[in-house]
Amino acid sequence: MKSVWLTSLGRSEENVKKVISLMKPYGVPVQGHFWVDDLPKIAWMAPREEMIKPDVAVWAILATAETLASPSVRRGLSLLAITVQAKKGLSFPIVLLAEGGGTAPAPPFPTPLSGAELLSATDPGLAAKIVAMVHSPRTDPASEYRIDVYGNAHIGLWFEVGPRQGQWEGAMFGVAGSEILFHGTGPMEMLPAQCTLEYPVKGMKLSLGEREYTAWGSGTGSSPGRRTSSRSRSARNPSSSVPSLRRERRRISSW
Repeated sequence: MKSVWLTSLGRSEENVKKVISLMKPYGVPVQGHFWVDDLPKIAWMAPREEMIKPDVAVWAILATAETLASPSVRRGLSLLAITVQAKKGLSFPIVLLAEGGGTAPAPPFPTPLSGAELLSATDPGLAAKIVAMVHSPRTDPASEYRIDVYGNAHIGLWFEVGPRQGQWEGAMFGVAGSEILFHGTGPMEMLPAQCTLEYPVKGMKLSLGEREYTAWGSGTGSSPGRRTSSRSRSARNPSSSVPSLRRERRRISSW
């Protein structure tokens, strides 16, 4: 049975129950959690395993302009959106629900949320609109690359990029306002236990408009079954040998 995943940025159980009650007559169950704003502990990863299950057809975010204004909240939601869309596709529906009692969120939103549909949680037609999203066929836009992100409080934040078809002779990955500490290639969905980089280059300085990036690059020989990863947080002992990234079971603050 198709379901909706509801993320509440606020702590109002009453507002959450209102959304659940709106969906109940349509036979669409609502699962979800209360958002935990804790980037250092990578709390945004907590609901990932539940959200990527096949039955979850829509992600609704109950928010106000005030709760969505926090840079750390916006970053956490963006990272979660990237990894969920990596599994469910770029056409996976994301809805920003304007929570009653506050100012409605307004664009611009972070890039991973830029395609989100903005609806009001008090709209009498809200349930019908979400049900239509649940059952509507989806087609992902064509893309030459894939991107995913993994967070682990012990070994940091990793981005995975690679080609959807064919292979890349090399790859370059850059970050703004952060630092890359490790770069490697290997099989998809796991950190490389060991790898050899071809012609690696570190610390390249690039600019796009007024924003500056620090980038690492190398030859990869990567294919659809291989990946390039870059770590963008500090590590105790960065080296060419890194433990496998296991999916951690995390406690979710849910209802």
